[in-house]
Amino acid sequence: MTSGDETPPSCSKCSAVWQKCGATNCWSGNPDTAPPKPGNCPSASYEEIIGAAFTDYLADSEDARMALVAARVEGLCYQPVPGSDAVNARWTRVEDTIAFAGLMGYRKIGIATCIGLLEETDRLAAILTAQGFEPHSVCCKAGSIDKNRLGLKEEDKVRPGTFEPACNPIAQARICNRLGTELNIIVGLCIGHDILFSKHSRAPVTTLVVKDRVTGHDPVKVLYGQNFYYKRLQKQPVLPGHEG
Repeated sequence: MTSGDETPPSCSKCSAVWQKCGATNCWSGNPDTAPPKPGNCPSASYEEIIGAAFTDYLADSEDARMALVAARVEGLCYQPVPGSDAVNARWTRVEDTIAFAGLMGYRKIGIATCIGLLEETDRLAAILTAQGFEPHSVCCKAGSIDKNRLGLKEEDKVRPGTFEPACNPIAQARICNRLGTELNIIVGLCIGHDILFSKHSRAPVTTLVVKDRVTGHDPVKVLYGQNFYYKRLQKQPVLPGHEG
C-alpha cells in the first residue's frame, strides 16, 4: 500500500529511455548528464527506503557481507578487454554461484532438485565437489506421498487414475536445515514449490534452474517471443474464468 504522495514504480518503462539514450537515470557513465528521473522512478518516490537499504549494506552484518561479495562477483564475471571499455562476460551462472559461495566461505551446499533433473543435479554435485564444496541433494518427491492426500482431485493429476507422488518442498528445506547447509540451490522446482522451499529454508537460497517444461527450462524465451509466438499472453487469459 503506497501513501498518497508515492507513485508505484514502473522501472520496466525505462527500457524505452535505454533504447533512446543508451542509459537511464540510475545507470549512466556521468550522473551529471544522465537522463532525468521519470515520474515513476523509485529513486524519487522511495528515497527514504533506498537510503535505509544502503545503511544496511554498510552495517556489520551477513546482509552487508553478502551484498559486497555479490558486487565483487559481478565484477569478476567480466573479462577486461585491453584498450577497450567493452564488457565481455566470461562466467556462466554455475561459475558465478561457485565464486559467490567460495567468497562467502560456504562449504556445505544443499541442492533442492526436481526429479526430472536428477542427471543435471548429479553433474552439478560433481562440479561442486571438484571445487571443494560438500553438496547434498534432496529430491522433490521425498516421501512419495500421493497427491490425493493433499486434497487434489483425481482428474487434476497429470495421469489420472495412477499413483502420483506430490512434491514436498517443505521437507526438502527442513532436510537441508537438519544438514546445516550454508547455501541452498534450487534446480528446477515447480512454481509454488520453489516459493515454499525458499520460505522454509534457513540458509540463503539461489536458483540455478527455473522450471519451464516447454522452453527447456529457459522461461525468458517467452519474453523474446512476445511479438509473435507468445503474443497470445497479451490477448487471452491463461486460465479463463480466473482473471485477476
